[in-house]
Formats: sequence, structure tokens, C-alpha cells
Amino acid sequence: MSQPTIAELLAQKAALEKQIADAQRNERADAVAKVRALMAEYGLTLADIGSKAAPAPKAAGKKVAAKYRNPASGDTWSGRGLQPKWLKSALAGGRSLADFAV
Repeated sequence: MSQPTIAELLAQKAALEKQIADAQRNERADAVAKVRALMAEYGLTLADIGSKAAPAPKAAGKKVAAKYRNPASGDTWSGRGLQPKWLKSALAGGRSLADFAV
């Protein structure tokens, strides 16, 4: 008995992945049909089962207003995360954070 080739194994893998996708699609359709039948049987609506619209995605990466500004260059910092180099060097030079407040 000879070892299967890579091409044969990849073909088997593709066939299995297709079977898995088909089975998932069928099981999902069956589940939806069961839920709809139960809802119809008991006269339920989406509001009755506490379903809401999909929640809005969190505002990842949303810009935050600047709290500090470098008057020399116009560079800003929101006060979040690491202090920028221009602010660190100014603070090390004796200036206060309030000097840069917007």
C-alpha cells in the first residue's frame, strides 16, 4: 500500500471542508426552522424573546480631544498612553503639565 500524495490529501481535505460547510449550513437551517416553528406555535415575537438588534461596535480607534499642545510645534497629546518625547523633555526641563493644557 503506497502513501497518498500531497495532491490526493489536499483533494480529500477540500472535499471534507465542503462536507463540513454543507453540514453546518443544513444544521443552521434546521435550527432556524425549529425556532420559527416554536415562535409561531406560541405566538412569540423577537421582542418576546429579548432579541435586540446587533450591538453597535465599540468605537475602537476613536479620536480623543487633545488636552495638551506644544506651542512651538503644534503637536498635541490627548493625555492617554505614553507621554510624547516633546512633553517629557519639557517636563524634565522644569516646565509643568499645566503649561501645555489646551
